[in-house]
Amino acid sequence: QVQLVESGGGLVQAGGSLRLSCAASGRTFGNKAMGWFRQAPGKEREFVAYISWTGTTYYADSVKGRFTISRDNAKNTVSLQMNSLKPEDTAVYYCAARRYSSGSYYPYDYDYWGQGTQVTVSS
Repeated sequence: QVQLVESGGGLVQAGGSLRLSCAASGRTFGNKAMGWFRQAPGKEREFVAYISWTGTTYYADSVKGRFTISRDNAKNTVSLQMNSLKPEDTAVYYCAARRYSSGSYYPYDYDYWGQGTQVTVSS
């Protein structure tokens, strides 16, 4: 079992930045791809970004060029740097881990989830 705890959410004005962090504990963090997803009220959970065990990254078109995912395998953490935030980025953001080293943009491919952290971007 892997436990994931997100932090760093909050309220920010449009154009601002936030950095989300996800700390993993429990079974080994090793060889696991990590992803960030988000869910706005009344909408389905959607893919934001993933990073493979070896550092390959992939982003949703809606965040490409604004968000950066990174990981520190020694510290068992994954982060999401969010710049140039827009009101449409408002959502609960979830960190997720899958048992395979390669990433995926499908929520059902992930085995472990955090509880989520709220990000609100005001216009």
